[in-house]
Amino acid sequence: MDTKTALAEKIAGEITLSPKPGKTIRKWRNIFKVSQTELAQYMHLSPSVISDYEAGRRKSPGIQTIKKIIEALIKIDEERGEKVIHQYDPIVKSREGIIDIQEYPYAIEAEDFIRAIDGNILTSNKEGLKKKIKGFTLVDSIKAIKNITPADYVYLYGWSPERALIFTSIQYGRSPMIAVRVHPVKPSIVVYHRPASVDPLAVKLADREIIPLVVTKLPLDELKKRMRSLGEQ
Repeated sequence: MDTKTALAEKIAGEITLSPKPGKTIRKWRNIFKVSQTELAQYMHLSPSVISDYEAGRRKSPGIQTIKKIIEALIKIDEERGEKVIHQYDPIVKSREGIIDIQEYPYAIEAEDFIRAIDGNILTSNKEGLKKKIKGFTLVDSIKAIKNITPADYVYLYGWSPERALIFTSIQYGRSPMIAVRVHPVKPSIVVYHRPASVDPLAVKLADREIIPLVVTKLPLDELKKRMRSLGEQ
């Protein structure tokens, strides 16, 4: 993944997960040193629209609007010689633990997602099965431990926390659920891919957080194929 893509996803994650998205938009606009007027011109909007978003006077922008804001900021920086983009080259390295990430064009029922990956549900709390899946992130657990810092954790959530976090290379299965539990943002479901074993504590933590904990034994390539195909149906 190149720096522009990684940076775009970082900004998107921060905005969509922020309790005050308008302030986060303003933060990134200032980082790129782009005025409200210039940003509005690139988006073919009135500057007052950008001002209203940032001040919270207008309803929080949807995913498509956020995408257009980010694309405009990056395009403006490209025209200026990519000064801001190059400052974020290190974030590509910090994403080494992410094998694959995708957003779905529509929400998928958690039970349908689990069925598609031949998942076996380990948790007993059924409330979590009512959740929606709007994307997935496939994570190499070992590389994630080495490369992803707490500050980088937001990268796992892409454009929305309503997603499946899938962990591979798991030995005991305790660490991923501990990481999920201590972070304020929670995924819709957690999937362990061919774990060597699953610590009972992981199941208890998942039940406590009302997050379905699922195990799949599909080959990795087949798992990726099935998860991606869900967004094409």
